[in-house]
Amino acid sequence: MPHIPLPPGIPGIRGPMNYSPETARPMNDLANVLLRTNAHHPDSTLSEGERELIATYVSSQNDCYFCQTIHGAVASHHLGDEDWSLVSAVKCDYRQAPVSEKMKALLTIAGSVQKGGKHVTAQQIDAARLAGATDRDLHDTVLIAAAFCMFNRYVDGLATTAPVDVPDFYRMRAAGVVANGYAASDPG
Repeated sequence: MPHIPLPPGIPGIRGPMNYSPETARPMNDLANVLLRTNAHHPDSTLSEGERELIATYVSSQNDCYFCQTIHGAVASHHLGDEDWSLVSAVKCDYRQAPVSEKMKALLTIAGSVQKGGKHVTAQQIDAARLAGATDRDLHDTVLIAAAFCMFNRYVDGLATTAPVDVPDFYRMRAAGVVANGYAASDPG
């Protein structure tokens, strides 16, 4: 049961965003900048699916069911991961998952940010660069990880509800996010 009166039937982050549209707008703007391909920064090599995968991984490390499931569904949609096996493999052990060495290095950084920003090391940054990460990729990975720590704590700190074992709910929401982005009127 949520800690404050949230609109019934609106799960996850959508409940508090519906409760507080004035804070929902900038949070959704940030999600769109971080997770959707940003044409203003052509030096980024991260696809939308990879960005969502970083958000999913951080959310799984924070044990935020709603965020790891919805962003995992969006990542799966972008990456053609119909059975969510890639997302599951990343959440289980990204070092053994079938992702690029660059992605593994960036997930290492994201995991360090999840623990605390000072856990990111120069060696992790060097390894990501050697694997092909650009400075923009490093910047965006750190900011995605930091933002998702905030989003996850917002969702779980208010004890929001989330559909469990309803993959079609998350697939449907993911298709809407892929088509329309994150919107204050209907956040992902």
